[in-house]
Amino acid sequence: MNLTPYLVVFGATFLVSFLATPVVRKLALKVGAVDRPSDRKVHPRPTPTMGGLALFLAIVVGLAVAHQLHFADFQRLFRTSLEPTGVLVACAVVVAIGIVDDIRGIAAPVKLAGQIMAAGLLVLFGVQLLYFFFPGQGLLVLGSDLAVPLTVIWVVGMVNAVNLIDGLDGLAAGMVAIAALAFFIYVFQAPSPGGLPSGNAGAALLSALAAGAALGFLPWNFHPSKIFMGDSGSMLLGILLAAATIMGVGRNFAPPSGGDLAAFSIPVLVPLVILAVPFLDVVLAIFRRMRRGRPVSHADKEHIHHRLMDFGHSHRQAVLLMYLWSALISGSALAVALLNGRLLVGGIGLVAMLIIVGTAIPRAWPSIRAARRTDASDALAAAAVEREDSGVDPADGTAPEPS
Repeated sequence: MNLTPYLVVFGATFLVSFLATPVVRKLALKVGAVDRPSDRKVHPRPTPTMGGLALFLAIVVGLAVAHQLHFADFQRLFRTSLEPTGVLVACAVVVAIGIVDDIRGIAAPVKLAGQIMAAGLLVLFGVQLLYFFFPGQGLLVLGSDLAVPLTVIWVVGMVNAVNLIDGLDGLAAGMVAIAALAFFIYVFQAPSPGGLPSGNAGAALLSALAAGAALGFLPWNFHPSKIFMGDSGSMLLGILLAAATIMGVGRNFAPPSGGDLAAFSIPVLVPLVILAVPFLDVVLAIFRRMRRGRPVSHADKEHIHHRLMDFGHSHRQAVLLMYLWSALISGSALAVALLNGRLLVGGIGLVAMLIIVGTAIPRAWPSIRAARRTDASDALAAAAVEREDSGVDPADGTAPEPS
């Protein structure tokens, strides 16, 4: 595969996203698409939202540039497949729903219905899990009774994973960029058997689009943010990542070129590992809310990035730390999937563990000690009150003489 066309598409998408974002910001202020502070949000002042519109414009231009490039893989993709059209239509649907939500707000069930609709459109245009390599079993082919529901579940899960991590300035945009770049490297290096259809070109194109749009938006979105991407942007990036991962692992005939660990020799697991941090946040949020008897859609301030700020990290430090974790996990996944060597992977894992412990624990320890001191003070105060109620002198612990 030739890298130059992908760099051209990435550059065009990045440039349009960067230039269109301040224009969309002015439009958001005019139409009243402003996210105001509340007790479940961390931003201190009203901030324009609806940044997904700028991201969508960038995606449209990026696809148009790819269509006009004289690159055999792109020409074959646009000529023989409706998948790029399906992705664009699905993106338009979620952006439209997200813009309405950014301006007026919509109920969670309505938003979920829109996500399922977008996933169904992807399936209708041919973007669905069809087959993938499984060690020991060879090529596994999915029937329509499994392919369709699994595709819908995957798309909805990916969209909500990106949506839930969009809680701090620049967090979602940066983590999507990291995940998209990592997955681009994976599909770009993955084998594509001669004469057999492969989703590598389409997956790499969508990954380049997602990375370019997210990075172009990031300078305006990093703390202190001048504009939020809103649900229109987070759902758009989620759709792009979902379609890219489906095309990259859901129609690949070949086993991975490297990787001597059995678990990672299953290509379909690679996206899950690359996106481990947002997916972990989704799982923890679901269990946390179910345990408390709350709706799964109930918002709170107990996501991983909120916990980091509770530990004492600043806004930027929490975001950068999440970037670091995502990059380390993605790099480890790529090392196992594309390289041979347990030692290399073990070394990366050890470094990742040391960095996580070294950054999280020192910040958390003062909070833990303060909480312990508060608990001890509360216990002493409660004991004193109890002694007073029982007639014991709190000064010397003796009961008064009876009169």
